[in-house]
Amino acid sequence: EGAIRHRPFPNTQHMLAMLVTPSAAFRSPGAIPHHAAAVRRVSSVMQEDDAPAPAPMPAAKKSMEMDYESSGFIKLSEAARTKLDQFSEGTLDNGWATSTEISDKAGMIALAEKLNPTIGFWDPLGIVDDASPETIGWFRHAEIKHGRVAMAGFVGYCIHANGITFPWNIQAPLPWTPITSDLPTIAFSDITAAGAPGDMWDALPTAAKLQILLVVGFLEMHGENSLALEADGQKHYVRGGKPGYYPSFKGRYPHPVPLDLWDPFGFTKNMSPERKEKALLAEVNNGRLAMIGLFGLISASKGLIVPGLDTLGIAPYAGEVMAPFTA
Repeated sequence: EGAIRHRPFPNTQHMLAMLVTPSAAFRSPGAIPHHAAAVRRVSSVMQEDDAPAPAPMPAAKKSMEMDYESSGFIKLSEAARTKLDQFSEGTLDNGWATSTEISDKAGMIALAEKLNPTIGFWDPLGIVDDASPETIGWFRHAEIKHGRVAMAGFVGYCIHANGITFPWNIQAPLPWTPITSDLPTIAFSDITAAGAPGDMWDALPTAAKLQILLVVGFLEMHGENSLALEADGQKHYVRGGKPGYYPSFKGRYPHPVPLDLWDPFGFTKNMSPERKEKALLAEVNNGRLAMIGLFGLISASKGLIVPGLDTLGIAPYAGEVMAPFTA
């Protein structure tokens, strides 16, 4: 009994030591005691009473305890202590130490010269003057992503404005549930007949709008998921990863997904690194132009004067473009 009460098993000692050591870490990150020393202190404190001294530990058991102390929790706590020291000293690796992506203003200037040598670097708000690598990565990814959305939106606007539509129904009664059995039949042509592309969005059933928003939310969640990125051998763009990279769907979900969102047919798989770099520059430029063009179309549909667009006979939109953000 004395041996059990005065000499706790190694796991009890280490659990107590781990409770003691973090408190010291928060008091003084630079003076964290060694966990082995903490174990000895806890053991000696627990043995300081009037009970008889425990019997000597067998050599086999002592060897087992030494092996335990030199592995497992001790190694884990040492790694945690190292990370804490690095964090307090500002030397913790956040992914950028080994990254080859742009992380400073000089890199942004060089990129701007590649994108448009005529205009060059133009940052009137001074966004990247003192920006951290994480901020630069965030802005680069945001521009690429918004450019892609704008390119799809510009093409979609032109298609809908010209009355091009699918020949089937967007909604019809479904007899399997009471909720869906009384749904009205709505064809894609009915949505197109509403008027301008803005009117078409307003004419969509609420269920259709919710489906669109949920799908967009899912795509956003998957694209920001570090586990999905790491499965492709990539890192998050604020941790030194590649801005604009979208992870694969394949093998990530229980339901099979045959095509990826980015490059579903694998056109870029066999491109050389130089060709991919040139294609990304073209994508950024096209995305910038698409953002300007899409806003130009929306502005012209509201009756504003947009050089080059206000004379094309764009259908006017009487609704409120920013209604989702003003409700």
